Amino acid sequence: MSDSPAARLQQLFEGHRLTPTQRRIAHCMVRGAAEVPFLSSVELAELAGVSQPSVTRFAVALGFDGYPALRRHLREVAPAERPDTAHEDAYNEYQQAVQGEIENLRQLAEMLADPSPVQEAGRVLAASTPLPVLGLRAASSQARGFAYFAAKVHPDVRLLDEGGSMMEDRIDAAVAAGASALLCFALPRHPREVVEALERSRRAGLTVVTVADSAFAPVARHSDLLIPAPVGTGLAFDTACAPMLLGRVLLEAMADALPDAQARLEAFDARAAARGLFVE
Repeated sequence: MSDSPAARLQQLFEGHRLTPTQRRIAHCMVRGAAEVPFLSSVELAELAGVSQPSVTRFAVALGFDGYPALRRHLREVAPAERPDTAHEDAYNEYQQAVQGEIENLRQLAEMLADPSPVQEAGRVLAASTPLPVLGLRAASSQARGFAYFAAKVHPDVRLLDEGGSMMEDRIDAAVAAGASALLCFALPRHPREVVEALERSRRAGLTVVTVADSAFAPVARHSDLLIPAPVGTGLAFDTACAPMLLGRVLLEAMADALPDAQARLEAFDARAAARGLFVE
């Protein structure tokens, strides 16, 4: 388990039944783990986009007498000194967005210090034939990218990137064909259809593995194994470098669990060369 401030904060929140507003506060705190211990309840409320009383109720829900007690605890589990952000003032908004993504990737690297969740997910996905891969709206590109490469090592990958009335039929068809798991990419803003699809999948007996922007995302309670990867919010539209990279890491773990993955790759390369598929 990573010992980063963000990881220690996440451990603090685990095991508590949080309301959607409280999950939003928790998500905000994990994202700003180094800065949050120095914020007042009013500042934290503004950062999370909630009311100040909501912050107080959140602290009480975690077992503290109030926010001051929670903040004292945070100063024990987070860095002792406020991070130096002076150099950030020299960055323009585009550079700040890139720096934000670098920090997201750093958090992902710290999380992967314990590879066991990803390795377990890889085994679960490798054992499912067919393997449905779900991603709607903002997450559709993540799902499509995973499915494209996964099809080179997995015998039957089924991309689910369109919602609507056909979604349940496609999930049912995958289950009837022998599927035992489903991989979901879930990014903000979380479509209601994704939650409904995961509910359907679990009722059908599928093990749901989810890549989401936070362990407190709305899909968390509908997932058997959720692995978080933060998104960037510095631009008008979110950026998702960390979820994309986590998808490739999961792909690697799945390939490691497939005994014929290397043979399939070599066979593809041979066919591609015979067809002149790629320009050297």
